[in-house]
Amino acid sequence: MFGLSRQPAQAARLFAIAGLAAIALAGCVTKPVAPPPPVPVAAPETPAGHPLTENKPTFLNLPNVPGDHTPVRVGVILPFTSGTPAVKLLAQAMLRSAQMALYESGNHDIILMTADEGSAPADAAAAANKLLDQGAEIIVGPLYGPSVKAISSTVRDRGVPVLAFSTDRTVAGNGIYLMGFQPEGDTTRVVDYALGQGKHSFAALVPATAFGEVTLAALKATLKDDKDKVATVERYDSTLDGVVAPAGRIAKTDADALFIPQGGGILRAASPALTTGGLLPGKVKLLGTGQWNETANLAESALSGAWFAGPDPKDEIAFNAKYREAFGVNPPPLAALAYDAVSLVAALAKGEPYKRFTRAAFADPNGFSGAEGIFRFAPDGTAERGLAIIAIAPDGFHVVDPAPTTFVKPGS
Repeated sequence: MFGLSRQPAQAARLFAIAGLAAIALAGCVTKPVAPPPPVPVAAPETPAGHPLTENKPTFLNLPNVPGDHTPVRVGVILPFTSGTPAVKLLAQAMLRSAQMALYESGNHDIILMTADEGSAPADAAAAANKLLDQGAEIIVGPLYGPSVKAISSTVRDRGVPVLAFSTDRTVAGNGIYLMGFQPEGDTTRVVDYALGQGKHSFAALVPATAFGEVTLAALKATLKDDKDKVATVERYDSTLDGVVAPAGRIAKTDADALFIPQGGGILRAASPALTTGGLLPGKVKLLGTGQWNETANLAESALSGAWFAGPDPKDEIAFNAKYREAFGVNPPPLAALAYDAVSLVAALAKGEPYKRFTRAAFADPNGFSGAEGIFRFAPDGTAERGLAIIAIAPDGFHVVDPAPTTFVKPGS
């Protein structure tokens, strides 16, 4: 795992340079592995029309650095001025996480250059143009799928890769990599584990949304043979009231496992309806995704003993502790993604300028070790992550099947 442990005062001083951060970070740890399993075919590559190939006097530089020296310029696009307080806080925390990663290594040759994602795709496109004009060799962010789509043609034209935080796989590929956790990965992991524990008949309670359909398709795709089946599906309007009646109906299922991908208040609204509807936890195993990783779920009796897939809680605890040591507060969820993105940038930054961030480097089948476990990129640009299976109990979350520490398959 990328480590981090620094004093807050030191970090604050190093990070405040005219809206930039010029600090350095620790490298990724790669692990020798076998070639990855078959994955979706990537879209054909689009050749860069005006590739960035050389340092220019107009590119941004730090004071007292010779003009002929080529630093590693890293553009960061996040919604720093969002009108939604939680989003604005997340953007700030992601930048801080990126800065922590940089500060780790002592490599003073990396420059973070920030630009605002804004509130519309056109704002993100303008931010990308600004950073490219400043010489960004790689871009970290944006946060939202429409923003990623808005910058895609420009960055591809320049041959500049992007490490974005969206989970919308339709915007990935051809030099754009998604750091986010894909719901299909969570689904496949928890369903595959349930199959190994003797569950063969599945029911599903999913929202009537694209997210619901994606996770339902992943559930069906994970079933391996004729004895495995999806017996019942209930869809619901994704509201607190809309989930209650469908939850009550599916509580009467004859399946031996019930998959509910959505978390948050929706899950907690469904929980009592499952109980009053007659669901027997000893008979039907509840299955979920990383959205279930909320302490409020520990008090829900219907969820006791349920399984979900997600990063190992000890990794999250360790990252939160180090962030808290540096900044005095806990980070919001997703902040660690920025840490991993910039750590990955630094691991590849020792190569020749304008030739170091190659598609071959990002496609390394060995993968990388991040703050929340191992990950690697599939040819379609999405991240495959090593996830644990976690059980919910009144006294906390318990790992019942550890996250893998390597992508090597047993016996390979």
